Order: sequence, then C-alpha cells, then structure tokens
Amino acid sequence: MTSETVTRLERFQAPYNREITLDDVDFESGMRLLRITIREGRRFTILDVDAQTAAHWGSALAGWAEQAE
Repeated sequence: MTSETVTRLERFQAPYNREITLDDVDFESGMRLLRITIREGRRFTILDVDAQTAAHWGSALAGWAEQAE
C-alpha cells in the first residue's frame, strides 16, 4: 500500500449545502497532488489533480468569477 502525507489547505462551504476541502497530498513516490473533495450530504466526489491542471483550473475559475461580479 502506498503511503501518503495529507496537509489540509482549505475547507469551506459552497451553495446548496456543499462542503469543499482542498488537501496537499505528498506520496511516498515523490508525486504531489492537490486533492479536491466535494461533499454533498452523504455523497463525496474526490479529484486528485497535478499542479499544471490545478493552475489551469484556477485560472479558469478566477476568470469566470471576475466576469460574474
């Protein structure tokens, strides 16, 4: 089994009673990913993304937020 070290970065509430958690996950192999967990009641969606994907996604989210204001 692969060992991993998880460091909590953020936890916040989103619309419709959702909770979003962001964790920095360091694997024994040296791989590092951002784990995004979206909790909706008893249902969980978990995504592990690399730095390049996180940067692209973050840029797209920031662009949308600026135009939505």
